[in-house]
Amino acid sequence: MAKLLFIDDDTEVLNINMKYMKKAGFEVFGSDKPLGGIKLAKEKVPDCIILDVMMPDMNGYEVCKRIREFSDAPVIFLTGRGSEDDKLKGLMLGGDDYIVKPYSLKELEARITVILRRMKRIMEAPKQDSNILEFGKVRLDRREHKVTYDEEEISLTNREYEALVFLIDNPDRTVTFEEIGKKLFGQYLETDRQTIMVIVSRLRKKMKISEQFSNMIETVWSKGYKFISGNIDK
Repeated sequence: MAKLLFIDDDTEVLNINMKYMKKAGFEVFGSDKPLGGIKLAKEKVPDCIILDVMMPDMNGYEVCKRIREFSDAPVIFLTGRGSEDDKLKGLMLGGDDYIVKPYSLKELEARITVILRRMKRIMEAPKQDSNILEFGKVRLDRREHKVTYDEEEISLTNREYEALVFLIDNPDRTVTFEEIGKKLFGQYLETDRQTIMVIVSRLRKKMKISEQFSNMIETVWSKGYKFISGNIDK
């Protein structure tokens, strides 16, 4: 049974969300205080965190930042603000999805289910040597869901890691924005293009730790990206 953690200062919304998800078969925990939510994230080790953005004392972005110090659990932001800048800020801080209020409980359940299904596929990938890829001193381990450089881990968000793996799995061909969007979000809207560009831009910056590794993702103007496998050490 998957564990969900809800953090929302609106106790009425918090209780409605928790009650619905319990009936849907999830194990549910919740807090109406940011610090209490962070504490629960450490104690309960949830599989997914649903986090309100607008809270007093500490907003959801700051809560996410603190949770990312010790947890890679996917985070879904809930907010009344639907601007593109707000969405990008959440994703850049390590969020995995962003739902604008008002939303239906069925939609929220569907978003949670999609994220949990994707994480399960990642964690249950066959434990074979083919899941280890090396690019000079850079090592990508699908089994551990991490990338290291000279044995030091490169801190990637879930979205950045998933984008990198998807590009690696489609070498030497143009992977379109639409394909990446459907892989990361389960669907693609034209407004997702800017979000994808931000994710890949942040990924590239982190890849600059290795000159060889940083040159592997090539931009295909107005279409998407291409992973250049010829740069991989054989």
